[in-house]
Amino acid sequence: MQDGGGLGVHTVCQKPLTPTFHEARQIVEYTARAGIRFMVHENWRFQPWYCEIKRLLDASAVGDKIHIMTFRSRMGDGWGPNTYLNRQPYFRDYPRLLVYENGVHFIGTYRYLAGEIQRVYAVLKRLNPVIAGEDAGIVTFEFASGATVLWDANRYNESNSSNPRYLFGESLVDANGGSIRLHHDSRLTIQPLGQLERDHAYPHEKRGFAGDCCYATQRHFIDRMIDGGEFETNGPDYLRTLAVQDAVYRSAERGIPQEVPL
Repeated sequence: MQDGGGLGVHTVCQKPLTPTFHEARQIVEYTARAGIRFMVHENWRFQPWYCEIKRLLDASAVGDKIHIMTFRSRMGDGWGPNTYLNRQPYFRDYPRLLVYENGVHFIGTYRYLAGEIQRVYAVLKRLNPVIAGEDAGIVTFEFASGATVLWDANRYNESNSSNPRYLFGESLVDANGGSIRLHHDSRLTIQPLGQLERDHAYPHEKRGFAGDCCYATQRHFIDRMIDGGEFETNGPDYLRTLAVQDAVYRSAERGIPQEVPL
């Protein structure tokens, strides 16, 4: 990428940013040299349930140390000979699919909830032979904080949710003071140690995509443009997410855990 005059337009860019980490770093470095404020449209962390889980964790509602987070997803949109043709036919030809297209969202969200990821171990599979990339994976993330996350996802087998694309799965956060559960209908429950599980009310609506997170992402961009604050998903932050994504693929290829370069 060559430096040019440019238009000096501050930018929010959809993901995936580029096919490779090297190209993404070139874009981030270029925008920094040009003085352009740059944000990646990484909308998952702006889903209202994850924002509320973050608020609960910051308030120590279930303690101050995450032990284990687990996530389970069965999308059921990737089985059969005609898979993806009706909605996103280009998925069939992606050499990297599940982690590159969907898992990267969760990497960014887990970093938002638990901090930086130090090491990963991944097992990736292709369950449907008509596609090029992987459509199933189990990935373990180890965090600098001591937290461990297990991401268990595939697009082949089916969910029992009436709308699998609403939350894409369900989560459990175990901490030193209790647990938070995110159910596939967007319900949150809290279970402090020694107490019964209880529902936790929080503001969210079934509008737009996944709790209107795309609107919330764009609202964040506009608000930070107005007040001059930093974007949560700025270029350098997104590069850290992509470094984890690359480590996931290296681990799957080599069959061993991989360190994430800082």
